[in-house]
Amino acid sequence: MQAGTYEFKVGDKAIYPKQGVTEVVSIEERKIGTATMEFYVLRPLDAKNNDRIRVAVAQAKKVGLRPPISENDIKEIFSLLAEQPVVFDNQTWNRRYRGFMDKIKTGSVFDVAEVMRDLYRLQVDKSLSFGEKKMLETARNLVVKEIAVARSESEENTQAEIEQIFEKN
Repeated sequence: MQAGTYEFKVGDKAIYPKQGVTEVVSIEERKIGTATMEFYVLRPLDAKNNDRIRVAVAQAKKVGLRPPISENDIKEIFSLLAEQPVVFDNQTWNRRYRGFMDKIKTGSVFDVAEVMRDLYRLQVDKSLSFGEKKMLETARNLVVKEIAVARSESEENTQAEIEQIFEKN
């Protein structure tokens, strides 16, 4: 990989914002107007059908496509999950929801882990809205899948390790 860019090959795992872990299934050229462009063709790992995402190779980094995180990043995420969340003033659930959604859209696993931590801890004090419950599930899936892929382990083991962090605190 060159500094500042990611080059993926067919078969590589790549993280796409809001979709999570994908696999590069092909790299294809397409003619757009007079220009020919290269595209990564991605298949989300949890796709239930034949969904594909096309990302222009030249725009991949700009749209947030990146490789899975490192073991050091995983340790940092586990530390972040163990931290006490910021104190929520009496924000309405929809204001919190918008803030959390903005974090998920960044594609940063650290931002998504913060959302997961905060919602997990918030549900201890009050019941979450339907939207917040769904968002917690989304955040949990994104974090668990990426860590499991990065470590080449099962999602169940990763989920159990994360649950232990929350049980300790």
